[in-house]
Amino acid sequence: MSTTPRCPSCRRFLTLDTLRCPTCRTDVGYQVIDRAFHPLRDDRVVIDGVTWYACSQREWGCNWLVREDAPAGRCISCRLTRTRPPSDDTIALEKLATTEEAKRRLLLQLADLGLPIVPWDVEPGGLGFDLLSSRSDGRRVIIGHAGGIITIDLAESLDDVREALRVRLGEPYRTMLGHLRHEVGHYFQNVLITDEATWARCRALFGDERESYRDAISRHYATGAPEGWRDSYISEYATMHAWEDFAETFAHYLHICGTLQTAAAIGIHLDAAATDLRDVDVVPRESYRDESVGRLLSDWDWMSQAFNRINRSMGLGDLYPFTISAPVQDKLAFVHELITRAPLTTAQQVALALPDPSDERS
Repeated sequence: MSTTPRCPSCRRFLTLDTLRCPTCRTDVGYQVIDRAFHPLRDDRVVIDGVTWYACSQREWGCNWLVREDAPAGRCISCRLTRTRPPSDDTIALEKLATTEEAKRRLLLQLADLGLPIVPWDVEPGGLGFDLLSSRSDGRRVIIGHAGGIITIDLAESLDDVREALRVRLGEPYRTMLGHLRHEVGHYFQNVLITDEATWARCRALFGDERESYRDAISRHYATGAPEGWRDSYISEYATMHAWEDFAETFAHYLHICGTLQTAAAIGIHLDAAATDLRDVDVVPRESYRDESVGRLLSDWDWMSQAFNRINRSMGLGDLYPFTISAPVQDKLAFVHELITRAPLTTAQQVALALPDPSDERS
């Protein structure tokens, strides 16, 4: 389970994308298994008798470590990138670094939840990422998921591009991490639902995913979301098709768990006596795997209200500008059940079980 990351030399708090401690200037690398930063010397460090190397993509911002007996010089996250801009497209590669940081954050959360990550080059339909830029060669890049491969437009790492699309599409929230969480929801719907009885329950909640997606797109962009959609859906986009409803709900489950986990790691809680908000303190947990969805959503209800008030004190919009209605709670409960009942995959299994013989360490 993740802990608050600190510099191994001076103990300063470090963000997950740190390459060098801003206080003591120690070069650091992040090890996925123990969720900790380690000091690097000559781009390597010995941990419990095993040598770990800096990922070969460190020059583009990756701070993850690679075990000495790994078949490639790239870390687990970089190896899941199936397609990336060419090496001479330095502008696109700068945007790639920002997107890869969001992808590493996603993969850490998936590992914390114990979800299985089977790579695209190990098993047909496995998880992979095509990270392309619509600003390169005038190509059109459509964000989406197909057969385990998630396609992301790197141009959306630019604030002006992403914000323009957010406003044009009427979305209250649009981030690169949000895109990744949504698209990975499509992937895990097919991974986690493995029997007809569970599919039947899924269709009862989200609708029939076998209905024409093409027709649904045309209808959505022609007429928009149905009146009163907030009573049953987490977002307007979720109303388009059963696939999108599940993916949006899955993404919000990750939003909620990820934010509560961070709050727990740094010790944030609501003091009932001080705030007069409720009868008992609200103490977020780093994991809700053994908790009911009711406990998860209750903690989130109170914490999100507090976070929204903090944002407003800075003149910003709400951190979480969404309403969780009773039907959406039922959908989140289904996702919670899928995730918590899935066989637990350890961080070590995630970090080490990715053969990639095509890339040799120089």
